[in-house]
Order: sequence, then C-alpha cells, then structure tokens
Amino acid sequence: MIAAGEVVQRPASVVKELMENAVDAGAGQVTVMIQDSGRTLIKVIDNGCGMSPDQAVLCFERHATSKLHSAEDLENILTFGFRGEALASIAAVAEVTLKTRREEDELGCQVDFADSQHLSTQEISAPRGASFAVRNLFYNVPARRKFLKSDTVEFKHIVSEFTRVALTRPDIGFTLTHNGKDVYVLRPAKSLKFRIQDMLGAAVANDLVDIHADTSVVTINGYVGRPAAAKKGLGNQFFFVNGRYFRSPYLHKAVMKAYENLLPEGVTPSYFIYMDIDPHAVDVNIHPTKTEIKFEDDSVIFQILYACIKEVLGRNSFGDSIDFDREGVPDIPAFGRSFDEFHPVSEPSPAADPTFNPFDNDGFPSEAPAFDNSFMPGLYGSDNGASGLRNPASHDSAGFHDPAASHEPSHSPSYTGWQGSGAASRYIEKRDDYGKLFEDKLTPGRSILVLQGKYIITAGRTGLMAVSITRAMERILYERFLEAMSKNAHVSQTALFPVSVQVGVENMCLFEEHSQMLSSLGFDITPFGTDTIVVNGVPEGYSAEPGKVESMVGDLLLILSEDHSALEEMMAANMASGLARLGAFNADSVTNPAEAQRLIDQLFACSNAEYTSSGRKIITMISIEDIDKRF
Repeated sequence: MIAAGEVVQRPASVVKELMENAVDAGAGQVTVMIQDSGRTLIKVIDNGCGMSPDQAVLCFERHATSKLHSAEDLENILTFGFRGEALASIAAVAEVTLKTRREEDELGCQVDFADSQHLSTQEISAPRGASFAVRNLFYNVPARRKFLKSDTVEFKHIVSEFTRVALTRPDIGFTLTHNGKDVYVLRPAKSLKFRIQDMLGAAVANDLVDIHADTSVVTINGYVGRPAAAKKGLGNQFFFVNGRYFRSPYLHKAVMKAYENLLPEGVTPSYFIYMDIDPHAVDVNIHPTKTEIKFEDDSVIFQILYACIKEVLGRNSFGDSIDFDREGVPDIPAFGRSFDEFHPVSEPSPAADPTFNPFDNDGFPSEAPAFDNSFMPGLYGSDNGASGLRNPASHDSAGFHDPAASHEPSHSPSYTGWQGSGAASRYIEKRDDYGKLFEDKLTPGRSILVLQGKYIITAGRTGLMAVSITRAMERILYERFLEAMSKNAHVSQTALFPVSVQVGVENMCLFEEHSQMLSSLGFDITPFGTDTIVVNGVPEGYSAEPGKVESMVGDLLLILSEDHSALEEMMAANMASGLARLGAFNADSVTNPAEAQRLIDQLFACSNAEYTSSGRKIITMISIEDIDKRF
C-alpha cells in the first residue's frame, strides 16, 4: 500500500534510520561510531530486543516490517520507522553486516548483505541487541559518492540527525564517536531539560522557560528561550510530534508571531516544542524521510501554539532586574530611634593651623621646593605676553626669585608666552615642539564634521559631501579581504584577552572546514573542546571587544553556512562581501575628524569609492543650489 521507498541521500540518512530502529527496539543504550564522516564506516550498536536468524535476513527485504500487522495500523503510527524500506535501501548502496541476538537465544547470528544480495548467514557469539556495520557507502554508485560534500559538512549533518533522536528520548543513553574520538557521551537524563543541557550546554538550558497547554486537540509541552538570548540565524529550533522530529515553517511563524515586538530584526529564539496528538489526526507519510507531516487542522494547532507561547512570555518577566544576592552577606541590624542615647556619636575635631595663610609664597611653604609646571604649556602665558597670573618676579620668595633669569630677553621668536624670573621661566615652551605634538593632519582649508557617528560631512567643490561611515568601512574591508584571499596575506590584531564562545558541535565543523580561509583573512580562531572556540585575534578593522566578538561569531556562522558551490571567483567575492558587512557593523565607531580623514583616505584608495560590493551608495553630494533652495 505504501511503496515510496526510503532515499539514502548521505551518511546522515543511514545514521537516522539505524538510530530510530534502535530506539523502536527498546534499547537503553545506543552507540554510533563513525569513520571518515560515514564514507568508510557507520556502526550503530544497541541493547534492544534483537532478532532471530530468520528475522535478521527478512528485515533486508523490501516492504518487510515488524511494526505493522494490518493495514489499519498505518493510521495509528507511534513508532519512528514503520515501512521497512530503510534497511533494503541501505543494503542496495553499501556493504552491511548485522550481528544480533535475542535474550532467549544462546547464540546470535551474523548476516552479510551487499548490493542488495544476501551473501551469508552464520552463528556467532554476540551480546543481546543488534549491531549494524555499514561500510563503503555508495561504493557501487560512483555518481552518488562523487556528489557528497566535504567530511566536515557530512559530519555536521550526522550530528544534526543524532541530536534530533537524542532529544526525543532523554531516558536512553547515547554515544557518538568520530574517528575514535568521543563527540557525545550522554547518560540517561532525569528530564528533558537535563538532556538539553548535556547536549547544548548550560548556557542554552538556563535561558529556557517551560510551556504547557492541554487541550482536546493537542497537548503541548517543552521549552522556549528568553528573548534576550535569541541569536541570529536558525539554531536550536525543534518541533516534535508523538516523539518524532518534523519541520514546519507554518508553525515556526506561530512561534515568531508570539515573540513579536520582543526581538530585534534578524534574530530567532531557541525552542523545543513537543506535541502529543491523536495519530489519526496527523499524517507522517507525506515525505520520504518523514521530516514533514500534515495535521488534520493546521490552523487550530497554530492558534493553540501561539496562545501558549504568548501566555508564557507575558507571565514571565524578561527585563533586566537587580539580583539581590543575600547569601553570605552579614545581617545589618535595624537601629531604633533611641540608638544615639545609648551609643553617642563623637564628631572628630579637624586638625587645622589657624596661622596658615594660603596667599603667602603663592600657596607654597617656604621650605618646599618650587613647583615645576613645565609640563603644562600655555597655562601661564600667551603669545602677546599677557597673563592672568601675577608675575612671580614681584615676590621676594626665595623659591621664585632668580636674579640671573630676570635679565633674559623676552622677545625671542622661537618661544611663546612671557618670560618671568625664577621658576616662572620654566613655564616657557617652544612653539615648534608644541606644534609637532598637535599637528593638524587634515587637508588645509577643509573642515570635517562627524555627524552622530554615522556620517562624515565635509566641503566639496560643488557643495557638501556626505559619506556613510558604515558603507565606507564595508567597501574598504571588502577590497582588503579580496586581496587577502588572493595573496593569502592577512593583518590580524590580537585581542587583549582571548574570548571563548560556545558554538555547538555542528558549528565546530564549519570552523574546521573553513579554518584555512579564516586564517588567511586574519581570524585567529582555535578549537577548545568539542563545542567551543577561542577567538585570539580578529582582522584589522574589526572590534576585539568581548561583546562584539560574540556577535561577530554568530554572524560569521551565518556566512559560513551559506552554500558556496559556485565558481571559485564568485565564492570568494560572496564570502568577502559578507565578511565586509560583518566587519562594518562590528567595527569601532569614528568619533573625531582625524579618524574621519583617515577613513576617507582609505576609501578613495579603493578601486570603487562610490558603491559597496552590493551596489549601495557610499557618497552623496549636496549642491549649493539645493542648500540655497532651503533659504
């Protein structure tokens, strides 16, 4: 009645089917072993119910299944797999070895299949459960094997399928190893939230709040993330119905509608939503991989889900609050009104010298050395010799009187300010040295104004020229990144303190795949464990502040996750354009005319100073005629 057949698209498809079969077999521990991202070996071991020798051979036949006993069971599906084409499809494109034993059997059996052919069956000693070893995937279909992506991309898909199954069964232990290295070692968890914490980290789990809705149509449980923890791009968004993962853009809109006016544009919250519904009211057989389903009434589910999340977001306060942590703080006693009667307060008497005259010796004690203000130019003099201070030479204080200095000429052209006697002569400063310290780097005769950190306004030949600071930075970084990609030369600025960012196991694969390219652009990123990276340096022009670095990593993941399967030149241009936009928004702001002048100089050194790589205008001119019209 159902002959669509399973489709083995990539190694992740094999992992998904074998893990689901292991869970349906009642396993308490499932181990997944991967070599070369599944190209060489995919091994799934479970301690479930196992199979008899006859069942072990029959399970590889098309349309064979032990989960359906009648046609009516197709409308009451509560298991992961039910059709039976998975093992037949896997055996058609790979070499498969199955070792299995039931609890009541003394010996197990080993069954070998390759190219849909049954090769052998033999008795062996085996633990209870089943062990599937899939070797040399697509060995007999070279065209399919050729179109597999890189190892890091294929392993990322494997991690995604592993995560989806592990999140549905927190009571089962799961282990994932890749090339002999443990990636996940998950023990049975007490609750779903503990499983989320074990898989995705405490940072994700701590930002979740519970949701619950029990209606006659559907029961909804799970968690949604706090608005403040929402991140750019899709990540950690999961829908499950009757224990099965599925995708639904329609229900995703219900979630986003509940977060309306709570999130900035371009960010998505985390959510883990589990639905229990009558199996007769949902069709899970509309997609070969069963990742898309059809509800009997989608609009009702939409409204229930929206109202449930909206209520939770309204009931919880997500604003910033003061955390009054009283643990370990000593108690401060409350004083009564009569406290002063029993504990009088004595006011301290200040020690003052009534004979002190601040106007004697210009404020300096006679025994103290003269105060040297030679490092404060211009405060005690001016070019015309006028001064708001009294001439120290008129005092008889020994600390200020220098007879030799009082006869020096006071009209030397290389000095500025008046020349007094004694210590006053130390206020004199050379004009040349002072000019070098504050030398004006701007173009002579042209003023530059930085308007609210967004625009640079300066005078042009025909009027006013306005430059968008963000777009100018984008153009500069774009050409800088293109040059770095072509010459494999980069300029990196090291962060004062390295910043660690938890990105997850899946996203670690992206950084490993593009590590050489990121290094050539100036990103100094090193892995730390299986799900965390450490940012030691960023390209010149990027900000190294911890907050901006974390935001940069999120944007960087979006750029790296794009499909760059075009020509090499187009791929480099698209990558440079995305990184340039990222750098422009994360760069330090321009605050003074000197920085603005430097930015303009760099902009006009570019091959195209008028438009960004995406075609947006950088410079606009406001003519004198346009200004005249406003008066």
